[in-house]
Amino acid sequence: MSNFKDTFDSYDWDSLEKEIYAFTEADVRQVLAKDKISLTDFKALISPAAKPFIEQMAQRSQALTKKRFGNTIQMYIPMYLSNECQNICTYCGFSMTNKIKRKTLSDKEILEEVAHIKNLGYDHILLVTGEANRTVGVPYLKNAIQLIQKHFSNISIEVQPLHQEEYEELVAEGLYAVLVYQETYHKATYKTHHPKGRKSNFDYRLDTPDRLGKAGIHKIGIGALFGLEDWRVDSFYTALHLKYLQKTYWKTKYSISFPRLRPHQGEVQPKVEMTDTDLVQLICAYRLLDEDVELSMSTRESVNFRNNIINLGITSISAESKTNPGGYSVDPQSLEQFEISDERNTQEIIEMIKKGGYEVVWKDWDRSYTELA
Repeated sequence: MSNFKDTFDSYDWDSLEKEIYAFTEADVRQVLAKDKISLTDFKALISPAAKPFIEQMAQRSQALTKKRFGNTIQMYIPMYLSNECQNICTYCGFSMTNKIKRKTLSDKEILEEVAHIKNLGYDHILLVTGEANRTVGVPYLKNAIQLIQKHFSNISIEVQPLHQEEYEELVAEGLYAVLVYQETYHKATYKTHHPKGRKSNFDYRLDTPDRLGKAGIHKIGIGALFGLEDWRVDSFYTALHLKYLQKTYWKTKYSISFPRLRPHQGEVQPKVEMTDTDLVQLICAYRLLDEDVELSMSTRESVNFRNNIINLGITSISAESKTNPGGYSVDPQSLEQFEISDERNTQEIIEMIKKGGYEVVWKDWDRSYTELA
């Protein structure tokens, strides 16, 4: 069976970059006159030539999002289980080379964090760890899901890439979704930022969504880390990846996230700056390309940006995030993976969402649907 690498290998980064930057305003006008947006059209919408059309794109993005998702915003919260990591990643506070205090939550500590999070009202939790297979491998993750599955309708993970049979094992325990970001689709740049550890294997990471699709996961989240390379080219590859996955694993739902480099221990400066305007352009372009894909925004972004972006295509948002293991109640002083920007509490985010004319959704799926089927 083929996988995305076959599609990926048929494209060339440098050629794509030249093509994206060659679009004109006339090209963009022609694209915006269409009812259906193709991948080639998407390249025009993320090009510099599309900047004068952002308002038009935003209005269309808003209309498409309301048509598909209604006046709703999903809310979720991350829970960091461990900052142990066996990789060297130049942009991450958990990188193996950073001399930090390492912590992995015990069963008791997991349940303490769960109690705090449930008290805030959440029913969708994202479990996050560093990539340390010996410390927080499948047995640890399986145990964590077993501990908390009765407390949440939606359990997602963002951990090291696993084998297909390992994902199948976790799906059987109630795993709902997996987020796995390629970081950058530029192979040479990827290697520069991941010089050591299992994550340094570009192809294995690239194949991860294929393994997830074959394992029957309910939802897959993909994306790139903006700042490592040209965001426009990375975003095209993400869109290419999305369309391949939707065609190949059509029973699975998909989401895209938009992380920009944030301050952290062992700081690396962005190679290419992505402005707020750029990010708005990209979010709207994704919505015009695909009405159904979920678009998620984390607390990396500022208060003002998050207040406004929920009207333009975002369907899922986190709040009150702690990016350190035990950060909610067990060990608030442990090292964060990165600094958040929007530090408002959950109730403040709820009020912001309602003020914008939207309804908060705490979950969009329940395991009982699968069990009944």
